[in-house]
Amino acid sequence: MSHHIEDILSHWQTAPHDEWVLAVITKVTGSAYRKAGAMMLFHPLGRSIGLLSGGCLEADLRRHAQMSLEKQEAVLVQYDASDESDASYQLGCGGIVDIMLVPLKRENHYLNFHQLSERLYHGGQFFYQITLPHRDTALANVTASINAYDEVNFPVDDFKRAGILRTGQAELIIPLRSRYRLAIFGGGLDAQPVVAMALSLGWQVDLIDERTSYARNHDFPGARIFKQSADMLPEHFESHLDAVIIMQHNLELDAKALSMVHKMDSCEHLSYVALLGPAHRRERVLQKAGLSKSDFNCVFSAPAGFALGGELPESVALSILAQCHGVLHGARQIPLDKVMV
Repeated sequence: MSHHIEDILSHWQTAPHDEWVLAVITKVTGSAYRKAGAMMLFHPLGRSIGLLSGGCLEADLRRHAQMSLEKQEAVLVQYDASDESDASYQLGCGGIVDIMLVPLKRENHYLNFHQLSERLYHGGQFFYQITLPHRDTALANVTASINAYDEVNFPVDDFKRAGILRTGQAELIIPLRSRYRLAIFGGGLDAQPVVAMALSLGWQVDLIDERTSYARNHDFPGARIFKQSADMLPEHFESHLDAVIIMQHNLELDAKALSMVHKMDSCEHLSYVALLGPAHRRERVLQKAGLSKSDFNCVFSAPAGFALGGELPESVALSILAQCHGVLHGARQIPLDKVMV
């Protein structure tokens, strides 16, 4: 199950007028499972959506959520795992986690969840800002706003991660964006675990394969499937595309896909392009496409993925998606062709 903010909002929208309680991490000191800005929802009938820890806090948070509903107030909770003599939760992470719980009601405009869902649907990056109250604060005093990067009165670079802005009324500033969007060229059997893993990460997946016996709908539930040739895709296909994996096992088709990807390489969001196969095959595909590795501004991984070992489709999928995930999240990268065999 994905815990992406869009999935949380989707569950809320099934019954927006129920007495949901939002729990959001406002501050983390030291180590913790989730960071500031992580959100989850509690439903009065016992359901919860999302998570703020590895499962060690949620039962106690449910009790605080019920208290928040009964009081019709925001509740502030702190879990301190830095004191090893405190055996209350045995968290083991050694950090301090501050959490605010607040009912989503008409009085606080449901913290603008309707507008937040709409903004995520249309894509792009923006800030979700929630006022941080003192203890025992009425719901109407907890408000939320949604602002584009060019609309805020603070340095955007100061909030690449969620944090607290203290200018008069303290606010939790959460940078948000729509789901990462991955395009996969190739609908063979080995693409199935790639699609499944990407979907479980909460990404959007577009699958492209013009061959009639490939990319069948029942083999790839959850993916959007295109049966057009790479050079006949709709214009909107490349908008907000973050990553591409080319795995058609056909030199001509891979070269055609690579040419199309190169045309969109200047796309603001495109960060990762992977081509399946060994280095000598990469050179043949590049030659057919009339390209070189240096023609790509984003990370171009060929051979695709990390050297994790294993040869089954699931292992290959994990290798490629681990590298792709690292690129999208700004982690350090060690490409496969730099590993000594």
